[in-house]
Amino acid sequence: MQLTLEFGGGLELLCDSQKIHKVNVDLPNGEDDLTMKHLLTWVRTNLIKERPEMFIKGDTVRPGVLVLVNDCDWELSGQLETTIQEKDVIVFISTLHGG
Repeated sequence: MQLTLEFGGGLELLCDSQKIHKVNVDLPNGEDDLTMKHLLTWVRTNLIKERPEMFIKGDTVRPGVLVLVNDCDWELSGQLETTIQEKDVIVFISTLHGG
């Protein structure tokens, strides 16, 4: 499944300072849909190069990370259970940064 993942607010530093990633994510074995829960696991394994604890806490994003799926806050679409579609754009923005 082709997706665009964008990282901002400092999170791009965890991904070799690259803000936009065009990726191809395979569906988990035996699954018909890709959910945000599966995508976050994929991101942690394949994109996060350092300090994953700054992005992930448990099986979700850390508090202070805004997640948008096609410009819609994921809290309105089911958070971890949000179903991802082909060519979706997922944006991760840290709202916590120094001054």
